[in-house]
Amino acid sequence: MPDHRDLNHDLDVFATDPLAGAGLPLWLPAGSVVRDELERLARDLAHADGCVGVHTPVLGKRALFERSGHWAKFEDDMFPPMRIGDEEVVLRPANCPHHALVYKARSHSYRELPVRLNELAPMFRAERSGVLSGLTRVRQISLDDTHVFCRPDQAGDEAARGLRAALEAQRVLGLPVHHVRLSLRDESDAWLGSHGQWDEAQDSLRDAARQVLDDHGLPLVEAAGEAAFYGPKLDLQVVDDRGHEETIATVQVDFNQPERFDLTYHGEDGERHRVVMIHRGTVGSMERVTAALLERYDGRLPLWLAPVQVVVLPVSAEQDEPARALVDALRAHGVRVELDCDDSLGSRIREARRRRVAVVAVVGAREAADASAQVTDVAAGFRGVVRVDDLVARVVAARDGRCPRVDWA
Repeated sequence: MPDHRDLNHDLDVFATDPLAGAGLPLWLPAGSVVRDELERLARDLAHADGCVGVHTPVLGKRALFERSGHWAKFEDDMFPPMRIGDEEVVLRPANCPHHALVYKARSHSYRELPVRLNELAPMFRAERSGVLSGLTRVRQISLDDTHVFCRPDQAGDEAARGLRAALEAQRVLGLPVHHVRLSLRDESDAWLGSHGQWDEAQDSLRDAARQVLDDHGLPLVEAAGEAAFYGPKLDLQVVDDRGHEETIATVQVDFNQPERFDLTYHGEDGERHRVVMIHRGTVGSMERVTAALLERYDGRLPLWLAPVQVVVLPVSAEQDEPARALVDALRAHGVRVELDCDDSLGSRIREARRRRVAVVAVVGAREAADASAQVTDVAAGFRGVVRVDDLVARVVAARDGRCPRVDWA
């Protein structure tokens, strides 16, 4: 399998610069297109699943992360505090404490739960320079993050819902999930909460996974010691051709932060009751998913993700006008299209292949006369003459449907 760092030499997805700092990649225009499409997919899936959007700051007082437990657990992995007057603020290592504060900003009734808060937001880890690598190990992580606040009787269904959404995201992206890992605590003292809380949460996740995985034909693999410090989790695992295993998305149960932040709802009995908090990632982190996609597709991303979806190549200057008309027709439908008139036709075709442009449309004298183009789509294994109106319709349909390839049949 190719390495995304090597592919980046041809694709110009990201750059690094010592002045920006190690582990802080710069998203170039092509990479920004990919990231924008992934963010759009994450929002669409979140909204379809009943989530509402929020925005929270990347900074928080040190006291916030002491309250959440992150400071005690992750102090060595967090950037040092910055002093502002008499206060210390830090870059957040996770988004969940801020979402707990959003939930706590007003009271909630049992009748309105669950509340699902979604944000695609950065968080920060002070990774050592020696472990930083391309887009897979970075110091700023842009995560598609949802936190669900629900009643205890809703927790199993909400975990199953989160798992279904994550599996749907991977299906759309074409990233095959190898297995789902049920990450449990071990017998050490590194975990927050009682054994009883852990046993209940682990059983709830196990049941939720079984509800979902039978329909997908995926195994559930239990792993002691792999849980988050505040609760067990379901991890979607992908395995590359080198046998390297990576977590691409996760669903976690958290009974720690509801207690630490006193997160409650008013029950049917008029009393206050503790909520259950579920952390769920659907698409995952923009950096890691982009790296996985580049390697999965050898840089030739599905058309809906491709930075350049169509390049139009007139054979000679006599075909410039019909070529520009095709470009205008595609742009009118929001397709990312370029017109390349420079250099020989062979050189332009080789350049389009190097850049992994999804669809190459050549317009010669015959095609200009017939209002058509000679189309090459490597991913679909197609090469043939297609009428201009049909070309536009098929490209737009593949893009709008987030299809793995264009249907030229």
